[in-house]
Amino acid sequence: MASSKLRDASTEPEPECALDMSPMIDMVFLLLIFFIVNCTAIIVKTDPKVKPPIAANSKRQEDGSGRIVINIRNDGTYRGEELNVILADEDDIYDLVKTQRENQQALGVTSKLHLRGDKDAVFKYCRTAIRGAARAGVDQVVFGVLVR
Repeated sequence: MASSKLRDASTEPEPECALDMSPMIDMVFLLLIFFIVNCTAIIVKTDPKVKPPIAANSKRQEDGSGRIVINIRNDGTYRGEELNVILADEDDIYDLVKTQRENQQALGVTSKLHLRGDKDAVFKYCRTAIRGAARAGVDQVVFGVLVR
């Protein structure tokens, strides 16, 4: 019995089995960076002078890709997503929609017209924008409304 105690005291303690977590943490950060870089953030710039109507039965669009945004103010002026560009008439809308549709078509995305009309804007302004987009080859229209 004394010899076993002596043997246990003279031997070096065995190292504990430990798992090095630093490669796992590196892998998690690499995956996180990969998914952040590959996701597409779809940001629709809103015109602060456009107050959309409220629609109780509206549905949120799941797919936001391919949107061509046209803001319609209550005085009948049209603006694209870049708010400093004023679209004067149907021909300007046609030109804007056509160039954006061609860019999106090269990426393999189906284009949709996203109309953000003011709640006090007359529907004839929307109809002008829809006609211009239809001439440019965009036949899907999404109306921007507030959900309440």
